[in-house]
Amino acid sequence: MAFSSTINNNGTSEIAGRKRYVSGTFTNTANSTGGDVPTSLRRVEHFDITITNSSTAHAHSVTETFPTATGDITILTPADVSGIWRAEGD
Repeated sequence: MAFSSTINNNGTSEIAGRKRYVSGTFTNTANSTGGDVPTSLRRVEHFDITITNSSTAHAHSVTETFPTATGDITILTPADVSGIWRAEGD
């Protein structure tokens, strides 16, 4: 089971008003079905994921209550899918 996540924007979040936005990618391999995405935010208020390596519709979920107490987000996906994520918070 292998899950990995990267942050785009050179690790620097974009600022819009009082909110910070950060995005990145995630990859599941070896039958992995998700993992933790470290967003670099102190608190996450909104989180989106989009699966990019499959033409079939897949169910995915975020197992958090928003706003979060930390910047780490746990996602669950079908096995071996990859995609992009976007977080909003501070």
